[in-house]
Amino acid sequence: MKFATLCIVLCFITDAYASDPETIVLGGRLYDKWWTDTQLNPPNSTHPAYVNGKKSAGATWRCKECHGWDYRGKDGAYGKGSHYTGIKGIHEASGKPIKDILVILKNERHKFGDFLRDKDLEAIASFVSKGQVDMTKWISYKTKKARGDSTKGSSNYQKHCADCHGEKGDALNLAHNKNKTMYIGTISNKNPWETLHKIRFGHPGAVMGMQQMLKSMRSGHHHRGMGKMWQAMPPMFGIITTEEQVNILTYLQTL
Repeated sequence: MKFATLCIVLCFITDAYASDPETIVLGGRLYDKWWTDTQLNPPNSTHPAYVNGKKSAGATWRCKECHGWDYRGKDGAYGKGSHYTGIKGIHEASGKPIKDILVILKNERHKFGDFLRDKDLEAIASFVSKGQVDMTKWISYKTKKARGDSTKGSSNYQKHCADCHGEKGDALNLAHNKNKTMYIGTISNKNPWETLHKIRFGHPGAVMGMQQMLKSMRSGHHHRGMGKMWQAMPPMFGIITTEEQVNILTYLQTL
């Protein structure tokens, strides 16, 4: 009886933090810029753990600003340059219990419990535990080239991406300064880690949730031709495989 009771308790603890794809996707976007999807205000102060970087105020509270788009922090693409902080990545937390990651998010070093709601923290923890991929497997740090199949990527690009970005990737100017031009191919070559992250989880501000997107695909539709329903780039996590996502990135680098 004691053993059975223990099993029930352990199962309850595990199920309490079970993550569906939509929660993981939300966590991936909150990792990017959490105040966009939560509609909360970013802190005015610099993050207490951010001591060696060149940013200030809200920018320092973006998880990616310390831990990187490749999730490896000082040991990855942010090991040098304007985003260097000397802070380690989150890749070692992949697969760890969500409840343990929640403790870290709320501790004195991170202090996210002072600003974010429990459901938002659980989403970030779910992403950290279950949403990461090993970027070193898919992207060369030496050349920045993705290790995918551009021919297969072209097919998926036309299916999932072309309606917004255009057949040649030049339909949307993604530059912050609209007097300049920067298209998806340029960004994919400049920062392939960010591009893969956003292929997987979308861009903060996407209106349609994962469940709604899955329903539309099961009914024979996808987000192709549905651009007006989006404020920003939708996620591919749970829609296509990681390999297919990397194939799209590989194709994007040819544009």
